[in-house]
Amino acid sequence: MRKIVINGGRKLKGTVTVSGAKNSVVALMPAAILADGIVTLDGVPEISDVDSLIDIMETMGAKIDRQGDTLTIDPRGLKDMPMPFGKINSLRASYYFYGSLLGRFGRAEVGLPGGCDLGPRPIDLHLKAFEAMGATLTTHESAMVFTAKDRHLHGAQIYMDTVSVGATINTMLAAVKAKGRTIIENAAREPEIIDIATLLNNMGARVRGAGTDMITIDGVEHLHGTRHQVIPDRIEAGTYIALAAAVGEGIKVDNVLYEHLESYIAKLEEMGVRMTISEDSIYIEKQDQLKAVHVKTAPYPGFATDLQQPLTPLLLLAKGIGSVTDTIYEKRVGHVAELASMGATIETRSNYIAYQGPNQLTGTAVKATDLRGGAAMVIAGLMAKGRTEITNIEFILRGYSNIIEKLTDLGADIQLIEE
Repeated sequence: MRKIVINGGRKLKGTVTVSGAKNSVVALMPAAILADGIVTLDGVPEISDVDSLIDIMETMGAKIDRQGDTLTIDPRGLKDMPMPFGKINSLRASYYFYGSLLGRFGRAEVGLPGGCDLGPRPIDLHLKAFEAMGATLTTHESAMVFTAKDRHLHGAQIYMDTVSVGATINTMLAAVKAKGRTIIENAAREPEIIDIATLLNNMGARVRGAGTDMITIDGVEHLHGTRHQVIPDRIEAGTYIALAAAVGEGIKVDNVLYEHLESYIAKLEEMGVRMTISEDSIYIEKQDQLKAVHVKTAPYPGFATDLQQPLTPLLLLAKGIGSVTDTIYEKRVGHVAELASMGATIETRSNYIAYQGPNQLTGTAVKATDLRGGAAMVIAGLMAKGRTEITNIEFILRGYSNIIEKLTDLGADIQLIEE
């Protein structure tokens, strides 16, 4: 068993650099298999989700070379075959192979995706889009098989009943080589959508409107190789900003795009967090008294659901009564019981979190209930008096590149221990 051990109470100082976006790269890698040539991705984070995707793609015949944060993908030897179920079940983003394999082969056989248990995340929107483009679905055992008539999808007009990042990206991947025009209405607007569209267009696709609620895709016959820089991870950036406000004596967070975090930064400023925002970095000062606020998550450009958990430990330092309401994932509250075990005045009712502060946390044994909940436990451990032991750390390593090294460089007493 592996665990993270933190001796808390230290004040941290220095500079931390944000890695490439996890939520982009897990879609950029499946997108690369649509190309007829080599695709190079720069700024790829060192996370276990990337390792799983590499294993899956190599099993299917792709050649992949990794040098530091640069990933070179040669998909020309990729085979039309069932995907390896073991790795597929380990991460949610495996569903992006539905769209990319349909786009490349006109057929996709993929196991059901895994990932964090955050409540219902149905893939019915993905199925609706594929069926509109001419694919039929059959199921057997724990796999789904999508097959396009004559192995070719056709363009369609698709309205997303709810805003979904995953369904928007998957539809884009399937549509770029479909015959005719595809229009996605009520599309998600997240920065990761724009990042995927940029890669696809650099490969020769014709995608317009990414970043708005209507995306238009004119299918092309071939896509070529290219080189692409992954955008900075806005969730990692937000995590380190919250950490800096909680335990920092002056921390600079580098490789940040402020425009990706505007609603988050606005909430921090409402709390009284003092920051200096530059072109590609944010400097967080040592904080004095903070005030409690009410947080409500919403689709982009609203407050990101992925950031409510990393923010919660900082909220516990604020004076007054506040709340967090997650309108996206009703089960994204697993971190609350763990924080309460550390002495926090905090409780939850369904997707509603109520807290009162300020709190002094005490180190104890806790677990990462999911990826972002794990980040919350790391911040809480750094804030707490005494020793905190975090288990289920595989969740954390799925999404935070070199987190132990980055925090050690800031002065944290943190170790990854194997037992």
